[in-house]
Amino acid sequence: MINKIIFYLKLLFANDYNRYKIYQKYLKIEFGLGVRILHFPRFGSEPYLIKIGNNVTITRGVCFVNHDGGVGLFRKEYPGLNVYGRIEIGDNVFIGLNTIILKGVKIGNNVVIGAGSIINKDIPDNVVVAGVPARIIGDIENYKKKAISNGCYINTADSLEKKRIIESYIKYTL
Repeated sequence: MINKIIFYLKLLFANDYNRYKIYQKYLKIEFGLGVRILHFPRFGSEPYLIKIGNNVTITRGVCFVNHDGGVGLFRKEYPGLNVYGRIEIGDNVFIGLNTIILKGVKIGNNVVIGAGSIINKDIPDNVVVAGVPARIIGDIENYKKKAISNGCYINTADSLEKKRIIESYIKYTL
Protein backbone atom coordinates (compact mmCIF):
# COMPACT_ATOMS: atom_id res chain seq x y z
CA MET A 1 0.00 0.00 0.00
CA ILE A 2 2.79 2.43 0.92
CA ASN A 3 4.61 1.58 -2.35
CA LYS A 4 1.47 2.39 -4.31
CA ILE A 5 1.17 5.78 -2.59
CA ILE A 6 4.84 6.54 -3.28
CA PHE A 7 4.35 5.50 -6.92
CA TYR A 8 1.39 7.87 -7.40
CA LEU A 9 3.09 10.74 -5.60
CA LYS A 10 6.18 10.39 -7.77
CA LEU A 11 4.02 10.38 -10.91
CA LEU A 12 2.14 13.44 -9.73
CA PHE A 13 5.30 15.50 -9.31
CA ALA A 14 7.31 14.16 -12.27
CA ASN A 15 7.63 16.18 -15.46
CA ASP A 16 6.56 14.82 -18.84
CA TYR A 17 10.08 13.69 -19.75
CA ASN A 18 10.82 11.86 -16.48
CA ARG A 19 7.49 10.14 -15.89
CA TYR A 20 8.54 7.10 -17.96
CA LYS A 21 11.34 6.33 -15.47
CA ILE A 22 8.76 5.88 -12.72
CA TYR A 23 6.60 3.58 -14.85
CA GLN A 24 9.72 1.64 -15.78
CA LYS A 25 10.73 1.14 -12.16
CA TYR A 26 7.32 0.29 -10.70
CA LEU A 27 5.49 -1.36 -13.63
CA LYS A 28 8.50 -2.92 -15.41
CA ILE A 29 7.62 -1.40 -18.80
CA GLU A 30 10.58 -1.30 -21.19
CA PHE A 31 11.24 2.27 -22.41
CA GLY A 32 13.77 3.80 -24.77
CA LEU A 33 15.18 7.32 -24.32
CA GLY A 34 13.40 10.65 -24.72
CA VAL A 35 9.93 9.32 -23.96
CA ARG A 36 7.37 11.99 -23.10
CA ILE A 37 4.24 10.99 -21.19
CA LEU A 38 1.51 13.60 -20.88
CA HIS A 39 -0.81 12.97 -17.93
CA PHE A 40 -1.43 9.35 -16.86
CA PRO A 41 -1.99 6.68 -19.51
CA ARG A 42 -3.44 3.28 -18.63
CA PHE A 43 -0.86 0.57 -19.17
CA GLY A 44 -3.17 -2.41 -18.74
CA SER A 45 -3.11 -5.30 -16.32
CA GLU A 46 0.19 -6.71 -17.63
CA PRO A 47 2.35 -3.62 -18.23
CA TYR A 48 5.54 -5.71 -18.38
CA LEU A 49 4.33 -6.91 -21.83
CA ILE A 50 4.80 -3.37 -23.24
CA LYS A 51 7.95 -2.16 -25.00
CA ILE A 52 8.26 1.50 -26.04
CA GLY A 53 11.07 2.87 -28.22
CA ASN A 54 12.97 6.17 -28.29
CA ASN A 55 11.41 9.61 -28.76
CA VAL A 56 7.81 8.50 -28.20
CA THR A 57 5.05 10.85 -27.04
CA ILE A 58 2.09 9.30 -25.21
CA THR A 59 -0.70 11.84 -24.76
CA ARG A 60 -3.59 12.04 -22.30
CA GLY A 61 -6.05 9.14 -22.11
CA VAL A 62 -3.98 6.60 -24.05
CA CYS A 63 -4.88 3.03 -23.07
CA PHE A 64 -2.80 -0.11 -23.61
CA VAL A 65 -4.88 -3.31 -23.53
CA ASN A 66 -2.58 -6.33 -23.48
CA HIS A 67 -5.16 -9.03 -22.71
CA ASP A 68 -8.51 -10.30 -23.93
CA GLY A 69 -10.91 -10.05 -21.01
CA GLY A 70 -13.75 -11.50 -23.07
CA VAL A 71 -12.39 -15.02 -22.61
CA GLY A 72 -13.76 -14.83 -19.07
CA LEU A 73 -17.03 -16.03 -20.61
CA PHE A 74 -15.44 -19.45 -21.20
CA ARG A 75 -13.77 -20.01 -17.84
CA LYS A 76 -16.45 -22.36 -16.53
CA GLU A 77 -15.68 -24.66 -19.44
CA TYR A 78 -11.93 -23.81 -19.57
CA PRO A 79 -10.82 -22.83 -16.05
CA GLY A 80 -7.93 -20.38 -15.98
CA LEU A 81 -8.20 -19.47 -19.68
CA ASN A 82 -6.46 -16.16 -20.50
CA VAL A 83 -5.23 -14.55 -23.72
CA TYR A 84 -2.35 -12.05 -23.67
CA GLY A 85 -0.28 -10.22 -26.24
CA ARG A 86 2.73 -7.94 -26.30
CA ILE A 87 2.52 -4.34 -27.44
CA GLU A 88 5.60 -2.85 -29.12
CA ILE A 89 6.01 0.80 -30.08
CA GLY A 90 8.90 1.79 -32.37
CA ASP A 91 11.01 4.96 -32.34
CA ASN A 92 9.72 8.47 -33.15
CA VAL A 93 6.04 7.78 -32.54
CA PHE A 94 3.31 10.23 -31.51
CA ILE A 95 0.24 8.62 -29.94
CA GLY A 96 -2.73 10.99 -30.02
CA LEU A 97 -5.29 11.73 -27.32
CA ASN A 98 -7.50 8.83 -26.12
CA THR A 99 -5.97 6.23 -28.43
CA ILE A 100 -6.52 2.56 -27.53
CA ILE A 101 -3.79 0.08 -28.45
CA LEU A 102 -4.84 -3.57 -28.36
CA LYS A 103 -2.86 -6.72 -27.59
CA GLY A 104 -0.43 -8.20 -30.06
CA VAL A 105 0.16 -4.93 -31.93
CA LYS A 106 3.50 -3.70 -33.21
CA ILE A 107 3.76 -0.03 -34.23
CA GLY A 108 6.66 0.85 -36.53
CA ASN A 109 9.06 3.80 -36.51
CA ASN A 110 8.15 7.37 -37.51
CA VAL A 111 4.40 7.02 -36.96
CA VAL A 112 1.74 9.58 -36.04
CA ILE A 113 -1.47 8.17 -34.55
CA GLY A 114 -4.49 10.46 -34.66
CA ALA A 115 -6.60 11.18 -31.58
CA GLY A 116 -9.30 8.67 -30.68
CA SER A 117 -7.86 5.87 -32.79
CA ILE A 118 -8.16 2.19 -32.01
CA ILE A 119 -5.04 0.26 -33.02
CA ASN A 120 -6.00 -3.38 -33.58
CA LYS A 121 -3.31 -4.45 -36.06
CA ASP A 122 0.34 -3.78 -36.82
CA ILE A 123 1.30 -0.36 -38.23
CA PRO A 124 4.23 -0.08 -40.67
CA ASP A 125 7.00 2.53 -40.55
CA ASN A 126 6.60 6.10 -41.84
CA VAL A 127 2.81 6.48 -41.85
CA VAL A 128 0.03 8.54 -40.33
CA VAL A 129 -2.95 6.52 -39.06
CA ALA A 130 -6.32 7.44 -37.59
CA GLY A 131 -9.78 6.05 -37.09
CA VAL A 132 -11.79 3.26 -35.53
CA PRO A 133 -10.25 0.91 -36.34
CA ALA A 134 -7.16 2.87 -37.35
CA ARG A 135 -6.15 2.88 -40.99
CA ILE A 136 -3.35 4.56 -42.91
CA ILE A 137 -4.39 8.06 -43.99
CA GLY A 138 -1.04 9.31 -45.25
CA ASP A 139 2.70 9.03 -45.15
CA ILE A 140 5.04 10.77 -42.75
CA GLU A 141 6.84 12.83 -45.44
CA ASN A 142 3.62 14.48 -46.67
CA TYR A 143 2.55 15.07 -43.08
CA LYS A 144 5.91 16.74 -42.40
CA LYS A 145 5.66 18.97 -45.49
CA LYS A 146 2.14 20.07 -44.53
CA ALA A 147 3.19 20.76 -40.92
CA ILE A 148 6.18 22.84 -42.06
CA SER A 149 4.10 24.91 -44.49
CA ASN A 150 1.16 25.42 -42.11
CA GLY A 151 2.97 25.62 -38.76
CA CYS A 152 4.15 28.48 -36.63
CA TYR A 153 7.48 28.52 -34.86
CA ILE A 154 7.67 29.16 -31.11
CA ASN A 155 11.13 29.36 -29.58
CA THR A 156 10.23 30.79 -26.20
CA ALA A 157 9.26 29.36 -22.85
CA ASP A 158 7.49 32.57 -21.87
CA SER A 159 3.75 31.81 -21.81
CA LEU A 160 2.65 35.37 -22.64
CA GLU A 161 4.98 35.52 -25.63
CA LYS A 162 3.79 32.08 -26.74
CA LYS A 163 0.16 33.23 -26.52
CA ARG A 164 0.94 36.35 -28.58
CA ILE A 165 2.64 34.26 -31.29
CA ILE A 166 -0.24 31.78 -31.45
CA GLU A 167 -2.92 34.50 -31.59
CA SER A 168 -1.03 36.31 -34.33
CA TYR A 169 -0.62 33.04 -36.26
CA ILE A 170 -4.34 32.22 -35.96
CA LYS A 171 -5.36 35.69 -37.21
CA TYR A 172 -2.94 35.33 -40.13
CA THR A 173 -4.32 31.92 -41.18
CA LEU A 174 -8.00 32.96 -41.11
